[in-house]
Amino acid sequence: MRGIFITGTDTGVGKTYFTSLLTRALRKRSVPAIPLKPISAGDRTDSIILSEATGGEISPVEINPVHFSAPLSPYAASMVEGRPFPWGILRERMGKLAQNYQGPFLVEGVGGWRVPLDSSLGIREWAQELSLPVVVVARNSLGTLNHTLLTVDSIRQSNLTLLGVVLNDTTPKPDDSSITNPALLEQLTRLPVLSLPYQSTQLPSLPAWLTPL
Repeated sequence: MRGIFITGTDTGVGKTYFTSLLTRALRKRSVPAIPLKPISAGDRTDSIILSEATGGEISPVEINPVHFSAPLSPYAASMVEGRPFPWGILRERMGKLAQNYQGPFLVEGVGGWRVPLDSSLGIREWAQELSLPVVVVARNSLGTLNHTLLTVDSIRQSNLTLLGVVLNDTTPKPDDSSITNPALLEQLTRLPVLSLPYQSTQLPSLPAWLTPL
């Protein structure tokens, strides 16, 4: 499977929003990107949004083969629902997707980088198994420097390729924090940073580091 792994500093930071914009931007360039959210908990709105970004080429069920009803971490949801995390189903469905679609695949994680999937494995270990380069999505607000630096440190310790950071503006009016965060994160992480304007309907640009090979 070729593509990128899209993780976040937290839940609700805009991973699906960014993944859908990136899918549309790549497809406009005739790159047949396939967005995936293989694991979800709570409602399945995200998989519908991602399906729509492909013009319905891939169904929400294909996009999201592992789903828990409880809006919790997958590990907590599996305990509440009384069933173990279905690693076999996840791996089987991911393999079929790689056979059925050319890609590249935009694989979105669930929650943040260290979210647990069962008692011993989490998003970090799953990303290591997939061995895709990683993009970090963060909320552009006060506190994001700490959250992003901790996430970047952990990804680097996992020996995965880190492509860059996407900062998502979540309020219409910039403040001192959102204005200074991009340049500071570029300096502190030595990574490229892409800023997403508030409720943008398209990517402001499509840098080379966001174009999967």
